[in-house]
Amino acid sequence: MAVVGIGQVLNGDDAAGALIAQGLLKRQRAGWSDAPRPVPFSVLVIEAAHAPENCTGAIRRFAPDLVVLVDAAEMGDPPGTIRWLDWQDTTGLDAFTHALPPSMVARYLAAELSCGVAMIGIQAQNTSLGASVSPPVRRAIRSVTQGLTELLLGAPNQAGVRRRSARVSPMCRTKADRRVH
Repeated sequence: MAVVGIGQVLNGDDAAGALIAQGLLKRQRAGWSDAPRPVPFSVLVIEAAHAPENCTGAIRRFAPDLVVLVDAAEMGDPPGTIRWLDWQDTTGLDAFTHALPPSMVARYLAAELSCGVAMIGIQAQNTSLGASVSPPVRRAIRSVTQGLTELLLGAPNQAGVRRRSARVSPMCRTKADRRVH
C-alpha cells in the first residue's frame, strides 16, 4: 500500500494531505514503540506536496496493490469534514494549487499499475496563500493521521485489537533504496 499526501503547505488548508504524510513519517521515525512485531505488509508514505505526478516513479517501483491519495477538497461540506471519495467521481473537485487534479493522477496510477486507488478528502476552509491551517482542518489532520496510524501500523484501536504493522518509507524525493524499516 502507498499513502500519498497531496497539498501546498503555503496555502492554508490545502496543506492537509502533505501534513498527514509528514505526521505519519514523524511517527515512524519516532520508533512506533507501541507497534507489534512486523508482518509481511509494507507501506510507502509519500509527501507529494503540490505535484503528486512527480512521485509516480517511486510509486511504480514500490508496486503497491492500493494507493491512497489524501488531499484537501472542495466538497461543499463544513470545513474539516473527512470523506472517502471515489476518485472516478471527483473530476469536478477543485485541484486547488496542484499542477494536475488528483483524479488524473489516480486514473494514471490505476491504469499503469493495475492497482486500486482510493481518496481521502478533507473539506478546506481557507486555501489562500500564506494562510494558516484552520482549526477544523487541523483537527481533521490529527484524526486522519491517527486513523491511518492505527490501520497501517498496528497501533491498538479503541477495542484493543491490533492491526497489521507496516514499514514506512520516506518521501519520493529520497532514493527508494533508503527506505526506513
